[in-house]
This record gives sequence, structure tokens and C-alpha cells, in this order.
Amino acid sequence: MPVLAFGGSLMAVMQTAVVPLLPDLPRLTGSSPTAVSWLVTATLVAGAVFTPVLGRAGDMYGKRRVLLLALALMTAGSLVCAVTSDIRLLIAARALQGSAAAVVPLSISLLRDALPPARTNSAVALMSSTVGIGAALGLPLAAAIVQYADWHVMFWVTTALGALGLVLARWAVRESPARTPGRFDAVGAVGLSTGLICLLLAISQGGDWGWTSPVVLGLAGAMVIVLAAWCLHQMRARNPLVDLRLSARPRVALPHLAALFTGFAFYANSLVTAQLLQAPAETGYGLDLSILQTGLCMLPGGLIMLCVSPISARISAARGAKTALAAGAAVIAAGYGVRLADSERLWLIIVGSAVVSAGTALAYSALPTLIIESVPPHQTASVNGVNVLLRTIGQATCSAAVAAVLTHHTMSLGGIAVPTLHGYLLAFGMAGTVAVLACALALVIPRRRDPAGGAGPRVRSAAPAAAETVEGT
Repeated sequence: MPVLAFGGSLMAVMQTAVVPLLPDLPRLTGSSPTAVSWLVTATLVAGAVFTPVLGRAGDMYGKRRVLLLALALMTAGSLVCAVTSDIRLLIAARALQGSAAAVVPLSISLLRDALPPARTNSAVALMSSTVGIGAALGLPLAAAIVQYADWHVMFWVTTALGALGLVLARWAVRESPARTPGRFDAVGAVGLSTGLICLLLAISQGGDWGWTSPVVLGLAGAMVIVLAAWCLHQMRARNPLVDLRLSARPRVALPHLAALFTGFAFYANSLVTAQLLQAPAETGYGLDLSILQTGLCMLPGGLIMLCVSPISARISAARGAKTALAAGAAVIAAGYGVRLADSERLWLIIVGSAVVSAGTALAYSALPTLIIESVPPHQTASVNGVNVLLRTIGQATCSAAVAAVLTHHTMSLGGIAVPTLHGYLLAFGMAGTVAVLACALALVIPRRRDPAGGAGPRVRSAAPAAAETVEGT
């Protein structure tokens, strides 16, 4: 469990490590700010593609084998970043690092297959929370390295951490015997990848290209056509990449929608808080903090996520995972309530951000438990991969929505447009509203029937028979 949790945290560190570099990379690489923005977009799009595809491959060919592949690709991408300043190679390497997004769903599936029932919920809760923990720890680490050393050193450090994670996983993780028979759906993988690329490019680049530009409208149209054709193929395929009939069941579909909304609500916390803390003092509300100071202010949130994840497991065991999910979403909304009340005093900003992180830990820890209760063991990795994918789409949508809000609420400072405090508060209110919607979705998820016919919250984390689990939904 610690080795897998380390791998999950590494994935989040890889995603956030480049953030402190973004303002300086156009100068350091001799490229445009638009080209540099693809260092984030490439990882986002590649992660969305890799997550369901590698999840399905893990169910079919061995979760340990595919986990090692994902960690190796992530480490190779970091190594390429460490030895080059060519923006084209950097973008390609960041896309390789996106493969790490599959580490969490694969690890959750391995934990389900390997651990005794009494330990599964707490282990899965911790594994799911590593996304926030790694992000909170990675930002100040990367900022400190960038501030005091050459920027390539940061990627040498992440390469060393990735190699360590790969060696530890090869040594400690045993292969799961649970496999899905049949052939890999290559046509489905290509169709889903194409549709996701169109969707995420339109969302992530719409602000720069123009939401009504021919490119964005073309991508949106292509996405609709490709995903519609993909759904038809999945319904007819003998071994589909994603079992849409299973995903349409309320106990699977509603957690997927809740993951989409929770990803949106969670991401606004780190995205908006970082900008707010670094805003110039001349704005009247900004604290003019450095990137390193900003990362340290967000560090308590990561530590709180580490502490809260076992609480989510206890709530899931006692009251059901849907209760833990609803409670988490409600706590996220409460955290944004604190942000709306006061976003000018540093200690209240830290408190509000920490409350949102605590709610995120509760919600993120409950989501894979809901999936585990509702799908057969041989489909755990692929279905959890879809759940993680929807969190990613939620985060991408949040990024675009926050950018739109802040762009439309600006003031002039020395001839430069900067967001107003009202714009930041609107972003917090928007994220809090989405968290309330996630809470409402959680409350209507059907409870899992136990074998005697009752509807209780008790979680059986051992691998139940596939038919019993699916029909029990």
C-alpha cells in the first residue's frame, strides 16, 4: 500500500512540477507563451487518453504489468525534460508523463485484489487522496528547486523519484490473478482517444482560440460525431473498451457524474487560490506572495487530505460510501463559503483552502469505494479509470470556466489587466454551487443491497462474484 500510494503521489507531483516554470519558460526555451501552455495541455490530454485505455489493458493483461509500464513512461518523459530545452521535445515528453494518470485506478484495482476486506476501504481511500496530497507537496518542492537551482534540476529530481517508484513497484507489487478474457478493443481505444482529444482541446484552448472560432466549433462537432460512433461500436463489440451497459446503471453512472462535478469543484481551489495569493498588493486585495510562499500556504491542505482519508473510509464502512461522498461535497461547499466571506486575510484564505481540501479527500476517497461495490473485480481498473477520466474532464472544464470569469472581470493596473476581487469571488461561488450539485447527486445514489435483501451501508471489499455484484445494483 505505501508503494502504490507513493506512485499515486508521484503522478500528482509530475503534473504540478511544471507550474512554477510557466512564466519563465518562454525566455528559457526561446518559444512563445502559447507554445509553453501546451506543456500543461499535452499532459492533460494524454492523461485523459491513457487512463481508460491503460485501465482496460490492466484488466485484460495484468494490472501490475501495465502499472509498471505507466511508471516507466512517466519516468522516461521526465528524463527527456531534464536533458533538453527544445519546446517540441518538452511537449512530447510531457505527453509521456500523462501516462501516470492511470496509476491511481490501476493501484486501486490491485489493492482490491490483494488486501483483506477489513483493510481495503482505508487503503483505497488513501490511494484516491494521493492526487491532492502529491499536488500540495509538489508545488512548494518545485518552486524551491526553481528558485534556487537551474530549472532542469527539477526534472532530474522527478526522474530520480520516478525511477525509485518504478523499482519499488517492481519489488513490492504482486500481479493480480483477476483478468478479463477476450481481445483488446483497439477500434474502441482509437475512437475514445480521438473524441477525448477533440473535447479537451476545445475546452482547454477555447479561451485562446475563441469559443466561436472555426477551430473550436470544428473540434466540438468532431467530438460529438466521433463519440456517438464510438458509443454505437461499444454497444455492439463483444469485448468493449468501456461496458456502457454497466456504466448506465445508476450505481455507476451517478458516481461518474459526481466525479465530474467534484473534479470541477476541487480544481478551482488550487487554481484560483494560487492566483489570488500572488496578486499584486496594488490591487487592494492581493498579498503579492512568491510562488514558493504560495505553495507553502497550500501545503496544509495536502497534509489535511492525508489525515482525512481514513475518516472517509470509516464513514463509508459505517454509513455507506454515498454518505461519505455527500459529506465531502458539502464540506467543499462550506469551504467556498469561507472563501466568499473573506478572501483578503491570509489566515482565512488558508483555512478556507484547507476546508475544501478536507472535503475533497472525503469525496475522492468515497468514489472508488462506490465503484468497487458496484462492478465485478475483473472490471475494477477500467471502470475506475473512467471515473478518474471524468474528474480530469471536470478539472479541464473548471480551468476554462475560471479563465472566462476572471477574463471578464478585470481592472487596469499599470496598463495591465488583472482580475478583480469580484471575479475571484464569482469563481468561488461557481465552484461552491457545483459542489452542492455533487452533494445532491450523491444523495440519490441507490444504496447497495446486501445478500439478505436489505439495503444497508455495509461494504464488502473482498472480490465478490461478478454476477452477484452487478445484479445487486
